[in-house]
Amino acid sequence: MNFDILIIGAGPAGLHAARVAAEAGQRVGIVDDNARPGGQIWRQGPEHPPTGEARAAIDAVETFVQRGSIARLSGTRVVQALGERQLLVEDAQRGHTITYGKLIVATGARERFLPYPGWTLPGVTGAGGLQALVKGGLPIRGERIVIAGTGPLLWAAAVTAREHGARVVAIVEQAPPTSVRRFAAGLVQMPAKLVQALRMRFDLRATPYLCGAHVIEAIGDTMLTRVRIQHGDKEMSIDCDRLACAYGLVPNTHVGAALGCATEDAHGMAALTVDEWQATSLPDVYAAGECTGVGGMELAALEGRIAAHAAVGERDKARALFGERARYRAFAARLHEAFALAPHLRTLATPDTVLCRCEDVRFGEAAQHRSWRDAKLHTRCGMGPCQGKICGEAAAFCLGWPRNGQRPPFSPARIGTLLEVPSQA
Repeated sequence: MNFDILIIGAGPAGLHAARVAAEAGQRVGIVDDNARPGGQIWRQGPEHPPTGEARAAIDAVETFVQRGSIARLSGTRVVQALGERQLLVEDAQRGHTITYGKLIVATGARERFLPYPGWTLPGVTGAGGLQALVKGGLPIRGERIVIAGTGPLLWAAAVTAREHGARVVAIVEQAPPTSVRRFAAGLVQMPAKLVQALRMRFDLRATPYLCGAHVIEAIGDTMLTRVRIQHGDKEMSIDCDRLACAYGLVPNTHVGAALGCATEDAHGMAALTVDEWQATSLPDVYAAGECTGVGGMELAALEGRIAAHAAVGERDKARALFGERARYRAFAARLHEAFALAPHLRTLATPDTVLCRCEDVRFGEAAQHRSWRDAKLHTRCGMGPCQGKICGEAAAFCLGWPRNGQRPPFSPARIGTLLEVPSQA
């Protein structure tokens, strides 16, 4: 397979980039590991067809798919970068290579988890993870759910849970009340987001919203039964059937970084470095959306359009979007400032708390070492199927270790796929 422009990721950034590139007459390929387009933010499910902006973006791309201008490779994961303008990918049937003229990396973001006692109990997920499970068909009607962590995603997850018959018994926000109020007041500059926030607050008006609070322990024998929460100087216990807890989002940089794209610190997290045209440090490689810094759906869509316009040489059209992009980037900066993680969250784990779920490495074992590399060598921390995507970010925050890039393969792959490398590289 050979494309003029290849896009990795079918979320808002990837879909908008694909449409722009196809409209410019390019042969476009979209690689995405989900079965259906939309990414995490527009995730589809058996009873969750896309609506509104998601529907419009997906339908626009589908029109070009039917014309043959766009090839959508769903359920396909990037396994390895093979060299200049070539990737090894794998779907349910086979592994194969893709070549491209220009590349747009739109790999999105994932949830950040921090370790605390009981966080590996059945019934404990991320906030976005709960949404994905529900959209995939998980029944939660009648369940008591605590949603905890930080940021607006907590409210979105709570609304999803309530709409599916669950009882949200508390929303637990680690940011202090003053920061939350200041951020809420700033929403007057973004009327659409203000209306959305007011609607969610009205829908959940009976749900306690605890600011300056965090989960200190999830409790249960074989399943979660209750959580302990620190709220200011008081400790409380809440009975529940499910806990959805995560601390914001982390850019997915592994594919871009493996290609050789430079990264930078963006609000305490590693993100792909881009210039005003969304171009990375590599020629003909662009990046857009959350992999360049977490900023929300609207910003991701704009960056996707700018990247594609720049990639096809339409710089005037790209420049026309700079002002709106700046407005959403300013909003993202306010969001990160308001919901910055409190330092005391680094100390939630006890020595016995599991840090690496894949290899069953305890926090105390890892903390004895000087760096992430040393911990991996001595404990196998981060060497399981997730390749350190969960524990690596947790260790970086809790222990202050620099983040190391991920080695290929980026995800578990079949031997037959890996055998494609010697003959193709």
